[in-house]
Amino acid sequence: MIEFKDVHKWYGDYHALRGISATIRAGEFFSLLGPSGCGKTTLLRTIAGFEGISEGVVLIDGKDATDIPPNKRPTNMVFQSYAIFPHLTVAQNVGFGLRKQRLAKADLDARVAEALEMVGLKGYGARAAHALSGGQRQRVALARALILKPKVLLLDEPLSALDKKMREQMQVELIKLQRQVGITFILVTHDQEEALVMSDRIAVMFEGEIAQLSDAETLYRRPNSRRVADFIGTMNFLPAEVISETAGSIEVEAQGFGRIHVDPKQAASEAPGKSASIGFRPETLTILHEGQQATDREVGAVIEEVVYYGDMTYYDVKIDGTQKMVRLSMRNVFGRPVLDRGARTRIAWSPGALVLFR
Repeated sequence: MIEFKDVHKWYGDYHALRGISATIRAGEFFSLLGPSGCGKTTLLRTIAGFEGISEGVVLIDGKDATDIPPNKRPTNMVFQSYAIFPHLTVAQNVGFGLRKQRLAKADLDARVAEALEMVGLKGYGARAAHALSGGQRQRVALARALILKPKVLLLDEPLSALDKKMREQMQVELIKLQRQVGITFILVTHDQEEALVMSDRIAVMFEGEIAQLSDAETLYRRPNSRRVADFIGTMNFLPAEVISETAGSIEVEAQGFGRIHVDPKQAASEAPGKSASIGFRPETLTILHEGQQATDREVGAVIEEVVYYGDMTYYDVKIDGTQKMVRLSMRNVFGRPVLDRGARTRIAWSPGALVLFR
């Protein structure tokens, strides 16, 4: 549906987009993820036609979009601010984009009612827009965009103004809505969890470039660089040294873990060099309570900090053989004790959960 071919964008001397090449498939939920200033919103606006490009080509549904104005593109955008007109009713806001189509009133009312029902606001048409909650305003903005039946819906951080509970609810509703309408959704967000939850595929961006483009699980389990690993969720790193390498195994000496073998598929880079680090997620470590035996490997550790979240407890521990702090998470199932700071314990881990960075 969307294809970027070596897209560059300069603002004077500032190089905002640096050779972006990527394809966004028809009917997928795609996210542009990255820190502030990485170029994700600029890239979204090149699809909408609000920003021109300095070099390269943007194709929309197979057509070069360079000379197509925003109002002629098969796209529509939901802005971060929602841009709801406070002096209009909900129905007037939703039907605003249909004014030039000169529809009969009955047809217009039917289209508006259909769009409102689609976003869960059936019967809200006569309500004043200024009387809506944040979540309802977001739904009105969605309905207003969808009523024009675009091929691509562009979402510029649409959930950032909502509280945590409403944001999580709207994430699920947006996933269901995208499946229902079957069109391409492209989301811009700086929230890693939001991107992982909602997306079929994610492009992680830094400094105007795509660092990695893949599905959520691959990004989380097999990031292609330490920078991507550090940005997506929480990742522990321990210094390591590559001892030997064959086609089927990489032998590594990792601080605290000792001599281990890593599957080459779990190596983030094939660049030569002995200096390296081992990365692993907090949930891939397990505290062994009294009487438990490790199914893989285990090391001794001291608990330095405990953070209780209700369903989960996060522990910062110091593993024997290293001064670096490591974070692990344990689900608080019934009967499992929450350990105290200073407690001595054993930590189990699996070599299959390790990622090698060089």
